Amino acid sequence: MESQILKIHQQLMNKEISCTDLVKGKLDLLKPNTHQTVNTLLDSLALDLAAKVDAKIENGETIGVLEGIPFGIKDVFMLQGTVTTASSNLLKNYKSAYTASAIQKLLDAGAIPIVKENCDSFGHGSSSENTIFGAVKNAVNQNLVAGGSSGGSAVNVALDYTVFSIGGDTGGSVRQPAGYNHVYGFKPTYGRISRFGLMAYASSTDCVGPIANTIEDIRILLNVMSGKDIKDQTTYVSKEISEESISKVIGIKTIGYFKNFMESDAINPKIKNDFLASIEKIKAKGIEIKELDFFKSDILVSTYYTLAMAETASNLSRLDGSNYGNRIEDKNLKESYAITRSENFSEETKRRIVGGNQVLSQGFSDEIYLKGLALRDAISENFENDFKEVDIIISPVTPSAPPKIGDSLKDPHAMYLSDAYTVGFSLGQLPTLTIPQGTETGLQITAAKNNDGLVLQFANFLKDLI
Repeated sequence: MESQILKIHQQLMNKEISCTDLVKGKLDLLKPNTHQTVNTLLDSLALDLAAKVDAKIENGETIGVLEGIPFGIKDVFMLQGTVTTASSNLLKNYKSAYTASAIQKLLDAGAIPIVKENCDSFGHGSSSENTIFGAVKNAVNQNLVAGGSSGGSAVNVALDYTVFSIGGDTGGSVRQPAGYNHVYGFKPTYGRISRFGLMAYASSTDCVGPIANTIEDIRILLNVMSGKDIKDQTTYVSKEISEESISKVIGIKTIGYFKNFMESDAINPKIKNDFLASIEKIKAKGIEIKELDFFKSDILVSTYYTLAMAETASNLSRLDGSNYGNRIEDKNLKESYAITRSENFSEETKRRIVGGNQVLSQGFSDEIYLKGLALRDAISENFENDFKEVDIIISPVTPSAPPKIGDSLKDPHAMYLSDAYTVGFSLGQLPTLTIPQGTETGLQITAAKNNDGLVLQFANFLKDLI
């Protein structure tokens, strides 16, 4: 199967290119920062690691598949000794004291980090505009948003500035920007990859996700990063996904889609028509298509943001400038806390903290938060029933095309609604892949929990069909 990682690996082994030249070439592409994807270039670290790979090859040693492959890291992951800002004013000078488990696994496999990538501050946004480093520009049209919150990661992959990038997906933060920039973005089953070292947004739905240009690269990266981690009790032992197992469509007989998504007033007519045309192409191959009933998209969005805001208010309560962060002194400790958080958090982050604290406050938690938890359970149960009837669920990634830069900042509600088709699968903790086909912003492929390989298998089937 097509793979950029394997192609570059072969070139390195055959001495067609040196790792140093490969890394230098990628750094040269990133330095102008024309799309505002770069928070920090890791040039010294990257070139040192590249020299070691070249020395191994020169000595006739075998290198691993990922060894010497340059990649990007969304700037919400810890990488020891590097500045990790979360694209926020509060952490603009914060140096990581340790490395995230998923990133460490890539480093152990020999992959070379070359850039910490721009994103919505603390993952709060769907456009990568809520950042101190300037709005990330779409890879296809620089006047449009890149999507978020992993916008810098998706754009770097789309422009071939990185071979792959690692993002974080809470409610669609890998899948939506992947769709906006026409690349592959995968949210695995919750707990398959350790979250240790990923700055927590909403702990119950946060996932580490790879972004790449091919399905095979997604498979390779997923296998390397997956597994039980004693530092993250939500992780579990998972089976490796073989290349052979995803090369043929075996056992996929019925595909479902949510008719509610098609009946929504929010969906762009072209995206709707293109999606239904894709469904017809699948049907023509003898696969049964089933319409499914689901919660309305506005219920999904409100449930997700109720819980996500509550969790982020709790997770970010530790950021007050006392232990780390950009502290602003005032006349007393309480005032110092207040001004530090007020001045350093973005408007979107403050909006979510305020909303979350209200949801959790006395008199509101029973009325709002507990109802949100009950709805999440109902959504998960709905998915369990659906997957008794279908093997795969397919859906648009977004209801509309990417907006112009600036529009989302004027209308946060519209930005939240752009997540209407991604957040449900996050609440269900299901494996979901964006593919750059089928509609202007791609298609989503989803399977039941722990069926990540089935998602990749069906993506391979669609690659030549749509």
